[in-house]
Amino acid sequence: MSAVPITTLPLPTGPAVLESLPSLERALTGTAPIHPHAPDSTPALPEGALPDDLAVAIATSGSTGTPKLSLLTAAGLIASADATAERLGGHGQWLLALPPHHIAGLQVLLRSIAAGTTPVVLDPGSVTPFDLVQATAGMHGERRYTSLVPTLLARLVEDPLGLEALRRFDAILVGGAATPRLLLDKARSEGVRVVTTYGMSETGGGCVYNGKPLKGVAARADADGVLELGGPVVAHGYLGRDSDAFTTEAGQRWFRTGDLGTVDRDGRVSVTGRADDIINTGGLKVAPRVVEEAVLAHIAAVTEAVVVGVPDPQWGQAVSLAVVTSPGGPPVGPVAEGGVAEIREMLRPHLEAAALPRRVHVVAELPMRGPGKPDRTAVARLLGA
Repeated sequence: MSAVPITTLPLPTGPAVLESLPSLERALTGTAPIHPHAPDSTPALPEGALPDDLAVAIATSGSTGTPKLSLLTAAGLIASADATAERLGGHGQWLLALPPHHIAGLQVLLRSIAAGTTPVVLDPGSVTPFDLVQATAGMHGERRYTSLVPTLLARLVEDPLGLEALRRFDAILVGGAATPRLLLDKARSEGVRVVTTYGMSETGGGCVYNGKPLKGVAARADADGVLELGGPVVAHGYLGRDSDAFTTEAGQRWFRTGDLGTVDRDGRVSVTGRADDIINTGGLKVAPRVVEEAVLAHIAAVTEAVVVGVPDPQWGQAVSLAVVTSPGGPPVGPVAEGGVAEIREMLRPHLEAAALPRRVHVVAELPMRGPGKPDRTAVARLLGA
């Protein structure tokens, strides 16, 4: 175990974050571990044993629960960067348009260090199509990459300038939340090279690209259908907290993700959704992700959707839907009974009866816990009120 203490490192959004690259580079040596955090926070780190070669203690940003600090080693992060480059066709220059203290944004910086390139940085809170065009025009080298969340990708795809900029990238990693199939089809039909990613802070970010694990990463589903990921990218547990989600078998670390899914004979991973998000309604189980995908695919006015279960005296839990609509859509607030009935009829050909929403609420924007990650607890409070 390491005796080197963790240094807290505030990472600002925007170009000022480039001043932190030397600290990140030292962290990747495994001799100067850091805890990246937002500049407006003052983290207090719990005490706990630290693994040798520790590089980063990064906070989780799951859809529920209390954030924990995942312990990622230098060897694991370098393996992640090399495997990403191998899958995408080589190292290149990256554009950062995500908060750098979250794992997806931090990985853009770490991959840049591994590639020996300087990233181009935009403020994630105010990315416009024009900003992206200007930024990509300033990028150099043979290959260009970036990471985006689905909501930003959707906004850029609908704008001619945004499309022009997106087409300049050799790969655009999209993760943080499930990417709607219609959005993927639209982007790819327009010549945008989108790569869907699956992973979490505990695996150093995305480690499954377009359904296939990166080099050195293994995937399996346990007897309960919960996905497990293994390999050098997996964290050495949480700082100051025991967890049976981490195990070691034959020298390889594994993490039980808490996500339901399957792994086929070719090793392709399919994710159904979080096990603890499953809705029990009338004695039947409903996966929110299935309902969300149906809503986005078959209700044209909806641009974002989150489904949760809220307590109901008759059904145990009622399937409840929060949506963001395109301009000119219905007003913000609960949808009247007649409107809910209409939505149910639109979805009836595509969903089982138990999965049809019983409550619908239009919101101006969905509450988030991290880049692209909806805050399901906040949505459930809203819909249960």
